[in-house]
Amino acid sequence: MPQSSNTFVRFEKIDKSYDGKELVVKNLNLDIAEGEFLTLLGPSGSGKTTTLMMLAGFENPTSGEIYLDKKPISSITPHKRGIGMVFQNYALFPHMTVYENLAFPLRVRKIQNDEIENKINKALDMVSLTNFENRMPNQLSGGQQQRVAVARALVFEPKLVLMDEPLGALDKNLRESMQYELKHIHENLGVTIVYVTHDQGEALTMSNRIAVFNDGHIQQLSSPNELYERPTNSFVARFIGENNIINGTIVESDSKQCKVKTDNDEIIHANPVISNNVGDTTSMSLRPERVLINPSAEIPNKFKAKIEEVIYHGDHTRLRVNLLDQNDFILKVPNASNIFSFENGSEVLLGWDSQDCRALDFIGNKKNS
Repeated sequence: MPQSSNTFVRFEKIDKSYDGKELVVKNLNLDIAEGEFLTLLGPSGSGKTTTLMMLAGFENPTSGEIYLDKKPISSITPHKRGIGMVFQNYALFPHMTVYENLAFPLRVRKIQNDEIENKINKALDMVSLTNFENRMPNQLSGGQQQRVAVARALVFEPKLVLMDEPLGALDKNLRESMQYELKHIHENLGVTIVYVTHDQGEALTMSNRIAVFNDGHIQQLSSPNELYERPTNSFVARFIGENNIINGTIVESDSKQCKVKTDNDEIIHANPVISNNVGDTTSMSLRPERVLINPSAEIPNKFKAKIEEVIYHGDHTRLRVNLLDQNDFILKVPNASNIFSFENGSEVLLGWDSQDCRALDFIGNKKNS
């Protein structure tokens, strides 16, 4: 199969089974562009880590082929693929200094000593660890150890770096700081990065594109904005961000809008993404931040709701309301002004635009996620 000019990694018809019976990756076809930051995102057991391990060479495909820079690599051993790796547990040599840890992949590649020093200095500067070369790993914080692991993956200037949940062991603030650092390193170097995580916020922050995995398949492959704003099925809508699920039956439809009758016989105007045939059952997805209080007259969907719970979150107030006989319907109200005051038990008029309410595949009576 011909590859486009900037395709750097290609998975072609990849299946993977560990036991010879059940496939954990199923007919995977995926192109990754040179210089791209692609994140493989999904729940545990979805196939994302197995996909990364096959690209690294630690696992072999059951069938299909993987191409790196247009060359098949399934029969090439990991250390000959020229790929940088960063793991969650850092995988630093505890008996070596920072300098020696970074020198190791260079000496394996028989780089000259004077060039080794230049490359190490450059790598340490890149991760803001200049003058740390004589420290031992146990003399570094978790964040500093992870920086060394990143520097070691980049020091020999690979064209491809794989990262397997590298920030999972860090605390929240440090993890967020490292997200921006990795993003900036990628932008400055232009190296291709394939990143695995189950953290949706991490994926949205750093990636050019995100592949959402579930049950061995890619459910959607899109930019962060596209993935969040326009999920193509109910799994993606529930997995990426928070959303309200409203079930119903389509009673009227065209290519731009459909009308859905809910279980309590209310009519909702929605955007027909998957379900658009009269009689189809559908699960509609609606983001909490898209719900309006006291909506204008032109908003098609307006319903009275009873406030069940008010939770202050600093930059916004989170309301849990009873709406359309659902007592777990959520909306978020920015705290930019004191226009609204909320009390448990009070009534409020809510509404939303039909284009923000996406009619997707039916998932039954599942709660918000």
